[in-house]
Amino acid sequence: MPLHQLEFSVATTGRGTYDLTGQVDRAIRESGVTTGLCHIFLCHTSASLMLSENADPSVMRDLEAFMSRLVPDGDPLFTHTAEGPDDMSAHVRSVLTHNDLHVPVRNGSCKLGTWQGIYLWEHRQAPHRRTITLTIIGE
Repeated sequence: MPLHQLEFSVATTGRGTYDLTGQVDRAIRESGVTTGLCHIFLCHTSASLMLSENADPSVMRDLEAFMSRLVPDGDPLFTHTAEGPDDMSAHVRSVLTHNDLHVPVRNGSCKLGTWQGIYLWEHRQAPHRRTITLTIIGE
């Protein structure tokens, strides 16, 4: 069964969500796999991956508002603040979410629901370059 692995990077402009669906779909098409599985792995501990609604931007704003209430920057509970008040909160947010996803491949692309998209969720306030590794397996 063919196995393809590649990396790409995403430059973030700070906290927020970044749609990866097109990049992942393109990589699957270029791999030649028509039926299988795509594993998406984020090589960082202060950002995460999520499968979320892609139609209404208020979903992303509401998720960020919820996470800001749940894990606020600068919480006095945290002692790990080497890189600023968003340092430990970014790590907690990453642990509460995911750093990898599995997406089925059908007909040479991601088999997602009608309103689903693949997103990188940057938890740091400052811009970062994030590395994503895709492993595509199938036939």
